[in-house]
Amino acid sequence: MTTPIVLSLGELLWDMLPSGKRAGGAPVNFAYHAMKNGTEGWAISAVGEDALGDELLAEAEKAGITLPIEQTKVWSGFQADIDGRTPWGNYLIKRDGELVAVISFIDFETHGYHYLRSMHGPAWVAKPTEAEEREVVDAIVDTVKKADKNIAFLRIDTWFADGTEKVLSTVPYDQTVVIDITGGDDEILARMKRRGRRDVRKSLRECPAEVADETDKALTDFSEYYDVMVETGQRDGFTPAPMSDYSDMIGALGADHCRVFAARIEDRVVAWSIVTVNGTHAVRYYAGMRNEVMRLHVTDKLLYSECCILGSQGITEYDLMGIGSDFAPSLKGLNEFKCKFTEEITPVAPARDVPIKKVFYKTLQTVQGVRKALR
Repeated sequence: MTTPIVLSLGELLWDMLPSGKRAGGAPVNFAYHAMKNGTEGWAISAVGEDALGDELLAEAEKAGITLPIEQTKVWSGFQADIDGRTPWGNYLIKRDGELVAVISFIDFETHGYHYLRSMHGPAWVAKPTEAEEREVVDAIVDTVKKADKNIAFLRIDTWFADGTEKVLSTVPYDQTVVIDITGGDDEILARMKRRGRRDVRKSLRECPAEVADETDKALTDFSEYYDVMVETGQRDGFTPAPMSDYSDMIGALGADHCRVFAARIEDRVVAWSIVTVNGTHAVRYYAGMRNEVMRLHVTDKLLYSECCILGSQGITEYDLMGIGSDFAPSLKGLNEFKCKFTEEITPVAPARDVPIKKVFYKTLQTVQGVRKALR
């Protein structure tokens, strides 16, 4: 016999009792007692943007979830300052009284419609089965439908494709490289592939660049770093975001959550990266390099230095943010460089669209198809 499923939508809150506060809320309590009576109980609850809400999100950390920075309050604050983006809500997802996932949404308004984006969300305590993920996604869709009639679709990261569509824009990925940066400089180097060790050692012997954390300098004036990004875009065939996007990100996230590392030759920036940090997890978000230094192993020296500096500060994992695969063939050009820094390839849940207004979403797909045909 199939176990009945009880889904409870509503508040998770602090009961302020004489003996002290305790996590509660009628919907969550209902799901808990339903579970005690033999059902499979799920609860989805929004979390407030306040001190008590922060405490509830701390429960996620206690459950063993290392939150991606995009699922944190500091990221919501950064997004709130961007035109057309509004923090929409944070949710805790519980099953049988136990926390299983956290998800935070940003409302994107574009071309007259709204969709919700959750980068690297849901953040799971443990990788779900296809059935578990499907139940959670369906519950999230129901919650969004009831809360906001303006939302056309969700863009979330899912392990399984059932019930989703390929994203209308951006290039999602399903694999990345995560470098273990524990144990000190020598251990970091020893864990690389043979070619990675060779290239890093060559860079340390021969590359004239000096590498440093230049977060303060970049925050004061980002123009020198942006010039490098413009040159990188011209070489690699993309148009960089406006300079303010990068400088605003550094300022909004602050040095605790965003660092700029740079390599200089004769006091001139020739390569740099922007790195986000949350807890013990760092991500290489952006990077640029001048054409003239491509054969000098500058990027090898820069990335290895980043690993060593971050590792010395207690960071344990350094994510290079996506590589190519059959799912993302356009990114395969990144693999030769990134994959030499570790023996392991890390699978991740890629971004997918979940239509809510299905007829409208079909129209968006049709328009996209026409645009591609006219290119």
